[in-house]
Amino acid sequence: MGLTNNDIFKKLRVAHKLRDTDIIDICALVDFKVTKGELGAIFRKEDHPKYVECGDQFLRNFLNGLIIHLRGPMPKKS
Repeated sequence: MGLTNNDIFKKLRVAHKLRDTDIIDICALVDFKVTKGELGAIFRKEDHPKYVECGDQFLRNFLNGLIIHLRGPMPKKS
């Protein structure tokens, strides 16, 4: 079995040393609202009753926000 979105999200969080507040701020860069509770559910173990799968849209928004966070916003075209 391959990596799930949750696995990818966890690995990115560890690799970039991100806290929950950092992830919330990164998602806000692309106008995607997320709460600490939602993040907690995503980062739980699969057998936990409150575990939630990380959807494609959630991961895509986080990745788009992470790009802005790391590179800065796209320059305006003239």
